[in-house]
Amino acid sequence: MTELLSPAGNFETMKAAFLYGADAVYLAAKRFGMRAAADNFTMEELSEAAKYAHERGKKVYLTLNTLPREYEYADLEKFILELAALPHKIDAAIVADAGVFALLKKLYPELELHISTQAGVVSSADCRFWYEQGAKRVVLAREISLEEIKQIRKNIPEDMEIEAFVHGSMCVSFSGRCLLSNNMVGRDANRGACAQPCRWNYTIREEKRPDMAFPIEETREGTYIMSSKDMCLVEHMNELVAAGITSFKIEGRMKSAYYTAVVTNAYRAAIDGYMKEGDEFTLDPAWLLELDSVSHREYCTGYFFDDPMNNAQTCTVQGYLREKAYLAVVQEYDAEKGMAKCIQRNKFCRGDAVELITPGKTGRRFEAEEMYGIDGEEIPSVPHPFMEFYLKVPFKVKAGDILRGANR
Repeated sequence: MTELLSPAGNFETMKAAFLYGADAVYLAAKRFGMRAAADNFTMEELSEAAKYAHERGKKVYLTLNTLPREYEYADLEKFILELAALPHKIDAAIVADAGVFALLKKLYPELELHISTQAGVVSSADCRFWYEQGAKRVVLAREISLEEIKQIRKNIPEDMEIEAFVHGSMCVSFSGRCLLSNNMVGRDANRGACAQPCRWNYTIREEKRPDMAFPIEETREGTYIMSSKDMCLVEHMNELVAAGITSFKIEGRMKSAYYTAVVTNAYRAAIDGYMKEGDEFTLDPAWLLELDSVSHREYCTGYFFDDPMNNAQTCTVQGYLREKAYLAVVQEYDAEKGMAKCIQRNKFCRGDAVELITPGKTGRRFEAEEMYGIDGEEIPSVPHPFMEFYLKVPFKVKAGDILRGANR
């Protein structure tokens, strides 16, 4: 069974991930996770998230993958004891630091432990070490190739699981072990507070001409010497499954519910298609268009097929390729009237071209010709955040379907 593992920065995103096909989500509490700027979950919300997931046959993994300093361990101990006492239990913790691992084994011995990509696992010897300590799964370093993954799989215990990132942002530093942010702005990337200085634009200044800034560039279009491309391996299901990867991981705990829904939907279609048809499976190009519809940098295949020394996979285009607008989410649907009750996420107007995203399907296009307020009055637009409204939809929809903008 191949697991599809999606990010969840908050409860809304978690719900979208499960609705659109994730088998499990990874998320963080308010402390000790590598994405401190995400909404993240309180202790009460963690328990509710576990309950919500388990009622649907899904799993929740908690990221405890920062590298805590000496003075943080007292708080970490309290945190773990609170975690162990939750009425609804998480399924596993993702850990990078050996001290955190040891403390979890001591205070919460029944909790399944996964080794984070931050630990930089690149060999079967490394995997076996963690297995002998009690780890169930390793999240391999992103810098190793598919061939290396195959060899690791052959040389580790059969019941040890391998997780690998297959989609999303990559870090220019090995396994995310970076000091640049801490050095430049005092925000420690290894404790969840990265300011992403690798994505900034840099210039050179001559000592006697401080007001003259020269861009660092090699071509007419420029070059972004530290900003990595995004990974996209949706077209390589056969190779990934054959390599023995247990869990396919999507990056993006800072991303929107729309992003998570669309990307999860595409990978769910690819996994299910391959499982049904095997090597005869060919991905519908419409799913690639879906992945192009979300905010992303240039896509690449990471280092699965390229050596980092020969191809650093750095961007040639500045910034993100912008996503289609996330307009609304369907709450209810009246089939007799063909009317969907929605909640607004971004403003749009009557007559706009829109697309509806639903689990298992690519976007379906129509024009928003009939729109009504919550009291039934006809309205020209939905300008207010989280405004509830009714929209006439020309096909059946269901709660959780997403409305986005469409090109004319």
